[in-house]
Amino acid sequence: MKESRSTLKRRVKNGESVLGTWCILPSESVVNVIAKTKMDFVLIDLEHGAIDFGCALRMVMAAEAEGCEAIIRVSANNKSEILKVLDMGASGVIVPHIETVRDRERAISFIKYPPKGIRGFSPYTRAGGYTSRDKHAIIENERILSGIITESMDGIRNIDSILDDPELDLVYIGAYDLSVALGIPGDTQNPKIIKIMEECTKKIRGKGKMTGGLFHNFEELKVLKSIGMQFLCYRVDSSVLFNAFHSVAEEFRSIK
Repeated sequence: MKESRSTLKRRVKNGESVLGTWCILPSESVVNVIAKTKMDFVLIDLEHGAIDFGCALRMVMAAEAEGCEAIIRVSANNKSEILKVLDMGASGVIVPHIETVRDRERAISFIKYPPKGIRGFSPYTRAGGYTSRDKHAIIENERILSGIITESMDGIRNIDSILDDPELDLVYIGAYDLSVALGIPGDTQNPKIIKIMEECTKKIRGKGKMTGGLFHNFEELKVLKSIGMQFLCYRVDSSVLFNAFHSVAEEFRSIK
């Protein structure tokens, strides 16, 4: 494990945008193919994907083999789960369903070692290079990208207070859940959603943090970049795979 491996935080703080995708398929082979395309990161989804910890570890390693950083969305704001994914050497963790200051406080405390948090300490993991090393806790506290997902109207209303933590690096805005909350399920490009994302991004960037979001095509990407988002996710692996083969199948059937 290289101590200087994680670069996403540095790059975004330097004003760059980074590109990745969601990985919902439990497959290290799929991740390795994606990583080979020079994506900056993959987001391994333990909330919606049928991915266990062993598979997640292999997916992290498959990404890193091609120089791609692996970030894991845990299924819940759970101390044990966050500890496991960090010990396997992921570049960062994203905690879903953050609606209050207390939610954020719990998430950050689980991610960080003391004195910044309460993460359990074992240097004999992949994150620690499998051996006791000097300053392991300090290195990890600096290395890990600490992210949350705000995906409810309560979370949006509390965004100012949620942001008030220097250890928080990333706020990902969950447009799909917001669309459901607003009664427009799936309409993630609705002006109501765009307005919320724009207003939140301004506040998030104003606090020196990065904002994340999902896009499906270049027109949507332009919108997200125009409002200041830097942590940009292109679709989901299952969707990209389905659409590629579905378009070929449709074209095949149309040729007489």
